[in-house]
Amino acid sequence: MQINIELQPIGEGRELVAWLLASFVVTFVVTRVITRMIASGRGPFRDTTIGGVHIHHQVYGIFMMIGAGTAELTYQPEAPWVQVVAVVFGAGAALTLDEFALWLRLDDVYWAEEGRRSVDAVMIAVVIGILLLVGSNPFNDSDPGVGAPLVAVNIVVNLVFAAMAILKGRNIMGIIGVFVPVVALVGACRLARPRSYWARRWYKPGSRKRERAERRFPPGRRDRWDRIVDWLARPPERRHTSAHIEIGPPGLLHDTHRPVQDDTHRHDDHLHDGPRSDGPCDVGRDGGAERPAPSDDPARASGEG
Repeated sequence: MQINIELQPIGEGRELVAWLLASFVVTFVVTRVITRMIASGRGPFRDTTIGGVHIHHQVYGIFMMIGAGTAELTYQPEAPWVQVVAVVFGAGAALTLDEFALWLRLDDVYWAEEGRRSVDAVMIAVVIGILLLVGSNPFNDSDPGVGAPLVAVNIVVNLVFAAMAILKGRNIMGIIGVFVPVVALVGACRLARPRSYWARRWYKPGSRKRERAERRFPPGRRDRWDRIVDWLARPPERRHTSAHIEIGPPGLLHDTHRPVQDDTHRHDDHLHDGPRSDGPCDVGRDGGAERPAPSDDPARASGEG
């Protein structure tokens, strides 16, 4: 008995997916490294500001995706330009999804707890790219022995199971289940996370399923996925130096390298009650009464005139 394992070569479409996925991953890693250096005040990189407005890198990503998509649909280039388009589109998608939490909440939460959603979105996109690279297709109806209605029903049921898994907080299982139906079924049958939409909607307080979910997923519990996200999304440590860059809301660049002013004389000016005057009248320290300044005119000094 012989078992032959034949590896299918990567076709033209999957080759473009490989270029896109590689560009996506490399751009995301490089972007995270640069943003951490900027936030910690290390290295030569600085935030980009135009007219006092901080330009987020998702702006560049949006224009890159628009340009790549327009070039592909308009000119449909051949090799090697089609690979260039795939690389540009992948890099633009990485720059955009790296700030997914910002354009989802319309707030600068890149290093906040809500900013973890950006890393979640990027990781899910990588999983989808890998599945497309290996040739998974949730809408594959190439089997001539299966009718179109049965294929449509199979796809709809699988998508329902995948949606149930995602609503239960099983995001990765739901995404993979779109391409691998059995994974979606397993995710739909498993216990929901207590902070997921499914648990908030269907697990009543004090119910058995609610108690099981809270015991299974206690507060502070971190799985492998959470540890990866924590490593990528944790805020960087700032260097305590006299000259550093602070990124304040809403992300503007503030240069704190300014000379320290001596406020000793300014502080002494407020020790007396009355206002300070540099005019011809001197202000007294004993209640603020004004005394005429001495004059050099003998007639005015003697009261004549």
